[in-house]
Amino acid sequence: MVTKPRDKLTYSEPIAIGEIVISAAPGEVYRLVSDPVAMAECAEELCKARWIRGATEARVGNWFSGSNRNGRRRWVTHAEITEAEPGRRFAYRVRTPFFVPISRWEYDITPDGDGSRVTVTNWLRVPGWFIPFAIMITGESDRVATNRANIATTLGRVKDRLEGREWRRDPCV
Repeated sequence: MVTKPRDKLTYSEPIAIGEIVISAAPGEVYRLVSDPVAMAECAEELCKARWIRGATEARVGNWFSGSNRNGRRRWVTHAEITEAEPGRRFAYRVRTPFFVPISRWEYDITPDGDGSRVTVTNWLRVPGWFIPFAIMITGESDRVATNRANIATTLGRVKDRLEGREWRRDPCV
């Protein structure tokens, strides 16, 4: 997918897609990708996550909060789980704590030989008026390229973790 200028984004097409094959059963993959607290260890931008509003697991309608970082920049998001099919699909929509929509993330998991194929799809949902603020908050003027790169890095870490390989992410400070 070619990066589009921000005034040409349609919001109906995904801005970033990544895919990887992992030597782990779909249920095992789902347990990791549907646990935002555990995924924070693998993610590139998500630094820490916690369940909110009484949630303790991945269920449609449950919420989690994410602490994100890019260099010295920090910001918080809230996400509502919109799909939770164990071993198959996990999706959530992200917004700011003050209700501005940000994005939608979907993890599709399919059997692939003795393992699983994981496809991550990301849609931008930010209203045009908020884009300058989002750039100021996150320090990223090219969210499309950033999310593509971050998806690839995160999927590589998920693969390494589930396949038992050593890996290291810079600590969140």
